[in-house]
Amino acid sequence: MKHKNKGIQHKQFAFKTDVVNEDGTFTGYGSVFGNIDSYKEIVAPGAFKESIAAIKASGDPLPALWNHRPYEPIGGYDILQEDSHGLRVEGWLLVNQIPRAAEVHALMKRRVVKGLSIGYYVLEDSWNEKTGVRTLIKLDLQEISPVTFAANVEAQIESVKSILAQGNLPTLSQFEDFLRESGYSKSQATIIASKGLKELLSRSESGGKNSDALSVLQNFKLSI
Repeated sequence: MKHKNKGIQHKQFAFKTDVVNEDGTFTGYGSVFGNIDSYKEIVAPGAFKESIAAIKASGDPLPALWNHRPYEPIGGYDILQEDSHGLRVEGWLLVNQIPRAAEVHALMKRRVVKGLSIGYYVLEDSWNEKTGVRTLIKLDLQEISPVTFAANVEAQIESVKSILAQGNLPTLSQFEDFLRESGYSKSQATIIASKGLKELLSRSESGGKNSDALSVLQNFKLSI
């Protein structure tokens, strides 16, 4: 299946950098091959091949953003290469020019920030109907973000927005995160998701129209 998704997607990995230098440079892996993640997706070897070639041809570094925030670049990546393990990267943070980069660098050295998350478009994928696993065959790499591993709400929110744009329904947890990012409290988000989205998901599974459900979600307002 070949297509380009409407919205950028994110995939997060724990990483152990080989080196985090005082000048802000570091090496590690932005993605690994062969493991099935919680979304039942797997990145295939070669998925970044064409994207890496295009980035090299451009002569520009791949951006390093903080937690996928497009308005908060903190550095970049000069070396991107696939090996048998995954996407190996050599990056740098502008520790002397950007205060946030210096903060992230300090947190990386102390292993507080210990995640890398890739931002990408899916160009080609395949599905195994028997196992339900989706294989990402070709990706258009846009950026790689250092993130606070296992707590990257912003990436989850962007994923929900992407899902909505594609005409699909988010999971309950994705929608709860979306609501909390929009300003609702944890208890409010839980109530809305459990009493609203749960019913819509059931309706969709029983043959209801996704377009009707999405209309409700996209225009949902609550006063508590």
